[in-house]
Amino acid sequence: PELAVAILAALDAAPELAMGNVIGSNIANIGLVLGITAMIAPIVIASKRFNREYPPFLLAAFLILFLAWDLKIHRLEGAIMVSLLALYIWRSLSHKEDLSSELEDEIGFLTDKGPAFQFLLIIGGLVALVGGAKLLVSGGVSIARNIGISEWFIGITIVAIGTSLPEIVSSIMAARRGHGEMAIGNIFGSNIFNILMVLGITSLIHPLNISEPIHPDLIIATGITILLLVLILFGKHSLGKISGATLLATYFLYITIKGMDIL
Repeated sequence: PELAVAILAALDAAPELAMGNVIGSNIANIGLVLGITAMIAPIVIASKRFNREYPPFLLAAFLILFLAWDLKIHRLEGAIMVSLLALYIWRSLSHKEDLSSELEDEIGFLTDKGPAFQFLLIIGGLVALVGGAKLLVSGGVSIARNIGISEWFIGITIVAIGTSLPEIVSSIMAARRGHGEMAIGNIFGSNIFNILMVLGITSLIHPLNISEPIHPDLIIATGITILLLVLILFGKHSLGKISGATLLATYFLYITIKGMDIL
């Protein structure tokens, strides 16, 4: 959803909405999604997987902090992000033997349906995705312009939460089935793709020029990424209810402060 929303927003002359969607979604993925998931069931991640997946997760957070600090993302910077995405995908595929039976359980029901069903499912999903993204962007822009608040605020709050809904559902389902490691892996991958793919491809199509002072939000996005690292390490590679409550409280404090800024 983030890619469709970001591209449509950029083409609709709403770069703040495009950028805000990505930054807000990444913050929501950690604070809201992992917070709720850890409150429902403990999330345990193997040391080997954590050591392999957390470095690119953290590097992506610092990369966008650096690239967006001047309030612009040029095509060259977009090309760099897409190149890093290709490297990340290649690196991930080199560990394909680590794919667990958990993932097979998640997608196994589709393999029994036949190619015609799978094709219709893909087409239907794409139509719903583009249509939903179009409604989300047009609605977000209309709200911002009609009531006089910034598109950045709409993107980083309402739109971001909307595009994070798939992660919320899939992570909660994984945790309830005892697949907590899949839940956190889902968030790691989502945040990396949001930065490298969504912002990379969007800025290649239409360079992003931000007119809002977004530096505090960039710092928060990086800070909550570091907070997650601290909680995982102190929890001995796990997130329990206390860690989940900490992440949730951090997220709601952030949203409350953002809301007070527009009053």
